[in-house]
Amino acid sequence: MTMAPHDPILPAGGRLMATAEAAGLIAAGRFLTVAGDEAQLRRLPHGNWIAGTSPYFMGPDGGLTSREQVFVSEVETFGLRPEIRFYDVTTLSRLCVDAPANGYTVIIIPAFSAVHSLYARNAPGFEEMFLKPVVGWVSGVHLDDLGSAVPAVVDGRSGAVETERAAVMHVPLPPDRYARLDIVNRMAQGQGSRIRFPATGFSADECHIDGVRANLADHLAGQDADLRRPLVADYCGAMVNVSIKGIDRAKRRVDFYAPVFEDVEYRLAAPAPAAAADDGAGTLAFSCNCVLNYIYDGLEGRTTGRFTGPVTFGEIAWLLLNQTLVYLTVERA
Repeated sequence: MTMAPHDPILPAGGRLMATAEAAGLIAAGRFLTVAGDEAQLRRLPHGNWIAGTSPYFMGPDGGLTSREQVFVSEVETFGLRPEIRFYDVTTLSRLCVDAPANGYTVIIIPAFSAVHSLYARNAPGFEEMFLKPVVGWVSGVHLDDLGSAVPAVVDGRSGAVETERAAVMHVPLPPDRYARLDIVNRMAQGQGSRIRFPATGFSADECHIDGVRANLADHLAGQDADLRRPLVADYCGAMVNVSIKGIDRAKRRVDFYAPVFEDVEYRLAAPAPAAAADDGAGTLAFSCNCVLNYIYDGLEGRTTGRFTGPVTFGEIAWLLLNQTLVYLTVERA
């Protein structure tokens, strides 16, 4: 039986599979998002898909690492046609302007690239940001390959592999559907010192701690702080994490996986009860989980319910996030 173009084959949220099976879905004309090792992504045929590199996944039987399999999520089209394109540092600010009036955008950004830095710093000010759902993730590499391999994304239409552009799929929805974007964050602001920074950036040395000028590296070292705990800002009740990459003691500098923003109040996180994922009444379209959750929480072999997908080096729910689970559902209007 021939299925209509909008009838999904894969389970909601996607599935881990062999590269050959993914190739069959591509050949059938399906619109897909894919995560996997670069060698496997290069084996896929041209078609309606975008991809990013990561060998870490959350499957139905738990977290696992694989260089041979790929995780594939199907985009339900409802008979409409998503648009696939690359964005670079000169065009990225138009991301939401180009997005459909009703629908959502999936974006995959290569870690450590100029487009990664630009998105992290400037996305809050992009025209029409927060008016249209933007979900996605930052691609990475096996942790053993840090320094020798480069995170990448792929435009499946041409098979082009890019390390300095973002791969994007704009997905329109019919009038009787809408996209809903949610964040699950088990961190909350602790009761410790209030920290503010004089400038936006991926690293910091001088800052203000409880209103007094101080060096953040010295402060964290003096407190013997657990660097697995991110800095957390409270954005009108939404907790946004900035994970700590490490401390350069020689330079008395702290490096982050996402930028801290100027004159925003941060505190070190206190573990909180995991926020319940509100499944709503819609169909799970996409989800991803942070590699820091995978490592710090020991998720290998452990499940996260129906929320399967790539394990990522940054999550995108409008903004660039850390140490979160992000998911998008398509709901009936």
